[in-house]
Amino acid sequence: MSGVLNLVSVGPGFADLIVPRAEAALRDSDVIVAYELYLRWIMPWIEGKEIHIPPLTQERERALLAIDKARSGAKVALVSSGDIGIYAMAALAYEEMREDDTYTVNLVPGITSANACASLLGSPLSHDFATLSLSDLLCPWEWIEHRARHIAEADLACVLYNVQSAGRQEGVYRILSRMLEFKAPGTLCGIVKNAYRPGQEVSIHRLDELPALKFDMLTTVVIGNRFTRRKRGQIFTPRGYNDWSAPQEADVPVALVATTETSSAAETVLPANALWVFAGTSDGNALARELAARQSRPVVVSTATEFGGQIAMQDCPGVTVWAGRQGVEARRQALVTHQAAALIDATHPYATLMSQQLIGLSEELALPYLRYERASALGDEPHQLYATVEEAAASAIAQGKRIFLATGSKDLATFLQAPGAQHCTWFVRVTADPDFMQRVLELGIPRSQVCAMQGPFSQAFNTALWQDWQIDCVVTKDSGEAGGYLAKAAAAAALDIPLLVVARPQIDYPVLVGGVDDIVRQLEERHHA
Repeated sequence: MSGVLNLVSVGPGFADLIVPRAEAALRDSDVIVAYELYLRWIMPWIEGKEIHIPPLTQERERALLAIDKARSGAKVALVSSGDIGIYAMAALAYEEMREDDTYTVNLVPGITSANACASLLGSPLSHDFATLSLSDLLCPWEWIEHRARHIAEADLACVLYNVQSAGRQEGVYRILSRMLEFKAPGTLCGIVKNAYRPGQEVSIHRLDELPALKFDMLTTVVIGNRFTRRKRGQIFTPRGYNDWSAPQEADVPVALVATTETSSAAETVLPANALWVFAGTSDGNALARELAARQSRPVVVSTATEFGGQIAMQDCPGVTVWAGRQGVEARRQALVTHQAAALIDATHPYATLMSQQLIGLSEELALPYLRYERASALGDEPHQLYATVEEAAASAIAQGKRIFLATGSKDLATFLQAPGAQHCTWFVRVTADPDFMQRVLELGIPRSQVCAMQGPFSQAFNTALWQDWQIDCVVTKDSGEAGGYLAKAAAAAALDIPLLVVARPQIDYPVLVGGVDDIVRQLEERHHA
């Protein structure tokens, strides 16, 4: 008697998302081979049958077992979640089949993770897209990273499978770095955990927020493209792009090139052989202003936001400002095209991703890299120092009920999604930038609990604000005197409330400089070397 091998897809988890043909194949089979988790979804249709459940890691053994049963004449169902033909068991079964096998093969399709997760987010995969598994068990990591780079360079929407496991923690962050080389930081993305299963979680983020998040093997990451938009709390990618060069209503800001000589926002040509100062902070702008006055090379200030560019134009007369959210590729092209003389990294002490990207560009393009960083202001004032944002979030939730976050907008999700966060009332202070405000509101913070102003702030201001809001715990960063740390510490001490400080991340900077004199000396030494 000729056997039957049914390759059966059972979708994401809920029984009502399993196609009727799969149910029929399961009812018609005598032998069921599956991972134990899948049995709970299909048990009504397989009671009384011969069931085999090899462990999750024994995928090839499952395929061989099913094939052996089919060769012996049995009707067998080899079961997989999602679609059995996508990152699943069907390929292993075909690998183990022989050309002279006589059993019948039926493949029953199902709803894969990409479809399921996209449906919970809206319609982010409505145009060309790619899928990429980050598991290197069956594929060399070099291939995975190479493919990710091409996906990003083509600006394809994409779905990342097998995102993070206990033994594979760092890979996803390397892939996200590749994405940020070509995709705009504001690209809309979705994170889905346990799609259509108990414990389902769905959230929308910007691409540059993802490196601060934690994932697992039950999480799928959906990354949009430059045209992906937000509507009614969901995201979608238009089917027709029309104008590829300048999408209308795109969430990603367009880069602005401006000159401060007339304090106008008119576009101007970037100068050649310039010192490029990557700033966005008050002391970074002051450094650029002094550099322009102390040496003959032109100076370009690059800021991540248009708002930061406007501040730089006010602070740095005579300096060219390049403002807007740009990826690594845009920076690479600008530096090469305009023959940059050196990179001066004066970004925020916590902008680790940007610093790492600038170090990489300096090495790739053989440009001098100089890191200027404001001095730490930590001293004997009462404070609690934490190595990570996650540790600070856990401690804040344990100590306070009305918590004030002076940590910026990037890490808000880490605090608001930490265990126990729902039992606290959160107050935040962010720069008055529309993108930052949108991020805060999307995370569910009421406008009445947001202070949107350009700092730094005085001790008196902090004291009055925290008293009025009845704050009982403050979280900040070691932002130095220029970032208002001392004023925050003094206000917290005066009000006798705990001040939690997230420590600066440790980066091995190639060259650290202390100011303009040091920069000028370093550049002269390199010129004469």
